[in-house]
Amino acid sequence: MATIEECRAALEKLSDNMRSAEGDVRTAVALDRSVSCRITDLDITFVGRMTGGRIVVEDTVQGPPREKAQIRLAMKGDDLVALVSGELHFARAWGSGRVKLEAGLRDLLLLRKLL
Repeated sequence: MATIEECRAALEKLSDNMRSAEGDVRTAVALDRSVSCRITDLDITFVGRMTGGRIVVEDTVQGPPREKAQIRLAMKGDDLVALVSGELHFARAWGSGRVKLEAGLRDLLLLRKLL
């Protein structure tokens, strides 16, 4: 099972990857939205903001987030680490229910470019 530190490092790496995106992907990551990433097996949630092409983690809370973020992810810690390292394909993980993504329709249409 991935640790909180490994999950935080994976989110930092994802943020770095987003910052160097180009083309349609750059448009998708240029959103300014609140974000939460719930790590179900650790019962924690990273909360922050997607802004300036990065994910900025502002806090880590025990359990579910206190407020509903505009973009919400939920998964096990190992799946987060595997997604960011390229060992797990997002579309397959989402389709199988290993990863849950919730957002408004407009955001989902933009985020699909990341898949």
